[in-house]
Amino acid sequence: MKIIFLSRYSSKLSSIQLGLSSLITGVVSVLLLVSGVSLWTGFEFGQTYDRQAQGLSAEAIQSIFSQERRELDDLQARTQEHLDALALRMGSLQAHVLRLDALGERLTQLGKLDNGEFDFDEEPPLGGRSGAEGADQGQTAPDLLRDLERLAGLIEDRERKLSILEDLIMNRKLQREVYPAGRPVKSGWISSYYGKRTDPFTGKKAMHKGVDFAGRMGSDVIAVAAGVVTRVGAQAGYGELVEIHHGNGYATRYAHNTKVLVNEGERVTQGQTIANMGSSGRSTGPHVHFEVLRNGRTVNPARYVQASR
Repeated sequence: MKIIFLSRYSSKLSSIQLGLSSLITGVVSVLLLVSGVSLWTGFEFGQTYDRQAQGLSAEAIQSIFSQERRELDDLQARTQEHLDALALRMGSLQAHVLRLDALGERLTQLGKLDNGEFDFDEEPPLGGRSGAEGADQGQTAPDLLRDLERLAGLIEDRERKLSILEDLIMNRKLQREVYPAGRPVKSGWISSYYGKRTDPFTGKKAMHKGVDFAGRMGSDVIAVAAGVVTRVGAQAGYGELVEIHHGNGYATRYAHNTKVLVNEGERVTQGQTIANMGSSGRSTGPHVHFEVLRNGRTVNPARYVQASR
C-alpha cells in the first residue's frame, strides 16, 4: 500500500510505502488506544458516580436517623404526659377514698351501725375462682386505664349512695331544726293572740293572723327554726318585716322591727337573732307580730310557740 502526502509549502510529492502487516498493526494500535481511553473515561465516571451515590446514601441515612430520633422524643414526651395525667387521676381517686372513709366513719357513728359490718378501715373482702385457664397475664396500659375508669365510677356511685344515707340519718335532726317551735323573743309577754279581735285602730272586729309579743324596744327577735330568709324590709301594715322559709311547707314572719339584721337569701339557724324589736308599721308600741304559715296559709302559732325541742 502506498500513501502519498501533499503539502502547500512544497511542490514535491512525498509517499510512504506500507505493507499489509504494517497497516493492520496501525489499525489495531489505534483501536487499542481508543478502547483504552474509553475504558479510562468509564472508570473515572463510575468512580465519580459511586462517590456521589455514597454521599447521597449517607445523607439519606442521617435524615432517617434524625427523623427516628424526633419520633422517639415525641413518643417519650407523650408517654410522660400520659403518666402525669395518670398520677393526677390516681391522686384524685385517693382523695375520694379518704373522703369516703371519713364519711363512712361518721355514718357508722350517727347511725349506730356495727363497726364489723361497715368498717372503712379494712379493705373490702374479695374472692372467687380464677377467671381463665393457664398462666396469668400482666395488665396492659389500656386495661389499666379501663380499671381506673371503673374504679372512678364505683367511687362516685358509693359517694352518691353514702350521701343519700347521710341525708336520711341527718333528716331526723334536720326535721327538728326546721320545725317551728318556741317563742320568737328571748324575753317578753303575749299581748295579743291569734283569731278575731277588736282592731286597736278602727275599734271593729278583725282577724288577727298572728301572736303579738310585747317587750323592750330594741330587744332581740330570734328565729324559731332554721331556714332561708326570703323577704326583708318595709311591708304595708307589717313595717320592717323578716320572712323565713323552713322547708316542708313551713314559713314564719316577724313584723314591726326597728332594725333587721339579716339579708334575703341568708341561711339562719334556730335561735339566731334576726332583728331588733320595734314599733314600725301599723303598731301601737314595741312588739313583734309573729306569724306561722303552712303551705302558704297562716295557722294559729300557739301550738308552735308551746312546742319544745
